[in-house]
Amino acid sequence: MLIANSQQPIAKIMTYTPSLKPNTRIDVADILRGIAIGGIVLIHFIEHLNFYLFPEPSSEFMATLNQGVWDTTFFLLAGKMYAIFSMLFGLSFFIQHDNQAQQGKDFRPRFLWRMVLLFMWGLFDLLFYNGDILTVYAVCGVLVVPFIRANNKVLVAATIFFALQPIELFYVVKGLIDPATQSLNLGSSELFKAILPAQSEGSIIDVAVAGIKYGFPVNFTWAIEHGRMTQTIFLFLLGIYLGRKRLFYDEGNNVEIWKKILIASLCAFVVLFPIYDAVHDIVRAIPKAERTCVQKSLDTMLNMWKNLSMMFTYVSTIVLLYYRTSARNFLIKIAPYGKMSLTNYLTQSIVGGFVFYNWGLGMFRYSGHASSLLLGALCVALQYIFCRWWLKSHSHGPFESLWRKATWIKR
Repeated sequence: MLIANSQQPIAKIMTYTPSLKPNTRIDVADILRGIAIGGIVLIHFIEHLNFYLFPEPSSEFMATLNQGVWDTTFFLLAGKMYAIFSMLFGLSFFIQHDNQAQQGKDFRPRFLWRMVLLFMWGLFDLLFYNGDILTVYAVCGVLVVPFIRANNKVLVAATIFFALQPIELFYVVKGLIDPATQSLNLGSSELFKAILPAQSEGSIIDVAVAGIKYGFPVNFTWAIEHGRMTQTIFLFLLGIYLGRKRLFYDEGNNVEIWKKILIASLCAFVVLFPIYDAVHDIVRAIPKAERTCVQKSLDTMLNMWKNLSMMFTYVSTIVLLYYRTSARNFLIKIAPYGKMSLTNYLTQSIVGGFVFYNWGLGMFRYSGHASSLLLGALCVALQYIFCRWWLKSHSHGPFESLWRKATWIKR
């Protein structure tokens, strides 16, 4: 009797009822995914694919132009495109799980295998680009599996918990109690430095060896140090919740909800941006060695919340334009690029590595921020043309097809 009573709360927490409506393909999600991956490519190219070595500007005009391009691109895209992409990852997990649950099947074991495959895709990506995010996604994906069948109250509580960025919050509190507390340092900076020689002087073999040796440790430690790990888990959980609420379908009063989200996100941005900007300016004015963990953690937390408000502004605007205006006819043309997001992510690593690293064209020596952004735009344009061509005769992109077939391999 005691055992039965102790198990009852657990069963209640894990109560999950599959939706009764079919989860059809969501075109607006493909559009958002396309916008997100395109923005990610532009950010990666302006960063020289995690290289951050740039030539001296040829004139004062070019120096001003490059700085303007850098500031504008990061303001509009950095932290927002990845947030959209991460949220849609959670949405996709929900849809896959719910479709199987409607048939009386448990998708969780298959999803864990899918994360193993994603980690392997990430290792492939690390052969060309040490800033790969797929390995981190795979780890975060495993961590959200326990919540996929939790009831909505538990799911919302977990989402809020990770949105508060518990690691940063811990260091804020600890730093206020003990000002001598040091910021979390897992050594990502040293690992970054160990990769630089391969990028600037090495062959493709050197880049591949450095990527496999240091890539996952540097990305994993950096993600924890800079709040990206808890942010990603939060966004995965958020995507699952929005999937349960079917907010990306044009049904019920969803459009009215998105209008309210748009207004709320704009108001949040108006409040958060000046606060973040003031804190960020204070932190930047202090030498790195003298910055306290409270200052660093607050800067990270405010930046994430500011980016989240911008992300929701973007998402709600696109959803409303798609479902209620003639812009739908233009936006739907972006969908093919989003349907092949894995292919586009992996190919940007290969192409970008060839363009900027020493083993290829070595353009890091000549390309400033403005020209790097143009190169990124060219990459996106060529990828888009390929996506349109490929999907005329295939239902999935080449890497998506391989991932899908491997996911459903018979046991």
